Parts: sequence; structure tokens; C-alpha cells
Amino acid sequence: MNKPTIVVTGTPNWTSQVEAIAARLGFDVAQYMNTESYLPRLIDAHAAMVIVDGANPGWKFWTTSPQVNAATRRIPIVIVSDDPAVREAGNMSGANFTLSPAEINAALPGIIEQNARVITDKFREEIADQCAEPLPPEALEAIEKFNRGEYYKQHDMLEALWMKETGPIRDLYRAILQVGIAYYQVTLGNPRGALKMILRCIQWLNILPDICQGVDIAALRADADRLRAALEAWPEDRDMAEFDQSLLGKVRLVDQLE
Repeated sequence: MNKPTIVVTGTPNWTSQVEAIAARLGFDVAQYMNTESYLPRLIDAHAAMVIVDGANPGWKFWTTSPQVNAATRRIPIVIVSDDPAVREAGNMSGANFTLSPAEINAALPGIIEQNARVITDKFREEIADQCAEPLPPEALEAIEKFNRGEYYKQHDMLEALWMKETGPIRDLYRAILQVGIAYYQVTLGNPRGALKMILRCIQWLNILPDICQGVDIAALRADADRLRAALEAWPEDRDMAEFDQSLLGKVRLVDQLE
């Protein structure tokens, strides 16, 4: 698994300080210098934290955009600026932390260690143990409904399981139900809603093993990636009646594979 990534926006002169701290703590650093596809890039990078250059006039975009998307709103945001007014405005705009450049070396390591959004070793161990268990009967029935195209019904059943479950395996149920709702949005002719849901479910699919409770997660992940690519390329003015419905795949179980 790749190292977790800390994103730095722009090209601030304190980037090398962040890189040194991140390397010491086991993180990679990625610099985003343009706003194109900002949120999908955060999702694909499994961003653990975003550090925003408060000297950049676009700091508010970098700060607030992740907060409006369910797939990115839990990523901690840090604003770094010499200007106290920007730091105050950053707090009002939803930044989790604000620092001056002079505070980076002393304060940032603790902020990263305590707040960066990462998958812990404990989580990996617990999800591996639960993935080795069989699917609950309710989940199996929900998957059968999913594969019959009863996307709304599968959602209700898996959501009930997700709400009842306290262990990390709940992310399996959430991932499947969200793929199903993305498919449902396609059938409704709503490409924007389908893409929004696909981006949400990717974060859960990517943290699961390739096989989990007998579900072929690798295949489901690949199906989600193909649908995402098709939706991202779909012209806004094109009729969704022409969309390739074969992209709406099924949830496959390993004992059903040839």
C-alpha cells in the first residue's frame, strides 16, 4: 500500500519544511498547483491532509471545496499564512488549523500525527479478520437484489446492516450500497448524481482487500472505475438514454467465479 499523502496547494516557500516533516512521519507530499479536478485528485491520492497556502488569493477555494463533498469533507485542512486576517478568515471558512510559516516546524508534526486521515495498522488487522468471515444472510439477500437491478431495495438492506455494525466491515456494506445507488442514478438519467456517488464509494472500495466476505472487491472496484471514466467523459447535453447500460455491473462472489 502506498504511503498516505499530504497535499500542499500552490508553490509556497515553506514546502521543503513540510516535505521534511512529512518524510520523517512516513507521508508523501503532493503539490497541487491548479484547481482542475481538485476533489477527484484528493480522492485518488487518498489524501490524509491538505495544507493550503494562505498567501495564494485562491486559498478559500482550496479550503472550502473539500467540505462540500462527502468523500473529502473529513480530510483535515491546515492554512498557513503570515497574515493574521487570513488565518482568522480561514477559521471562519472551516479550516481545522491555521499556522504562520514560523510555526510550521514546531506545530505541524503534532497536527499531522494527531489528525491526519490515515488507515491504521489496527484497522487493517480488524478488517482482514472480518473479511475472512462469511457474508451475513441479509447482505447476501441485498446483493441478490443489487444483481437484479433492485438498487433502492439493496440500499435499504445494506444501510440497516451498516448502521447495526460497529466494526470496520461496515465499510464493505457502505461501499456496495453506494455503488448500487450510483447505478440507480444512471437509470434515472442523472449522470451528475451518479458521478457524485461513485466518487463517494471509491474511498471505501479502496481500503478493502480484493476479496472481503466472499465479495470480489477487485472486480467491483474495476466496475466503479469504468463507470466513473464514462461519466466523467459524458457530455452534459447528451441524452442519458444513449448511455452504455452494460457498465452497470454485478456484485460477484468468489464461489460463483469460474
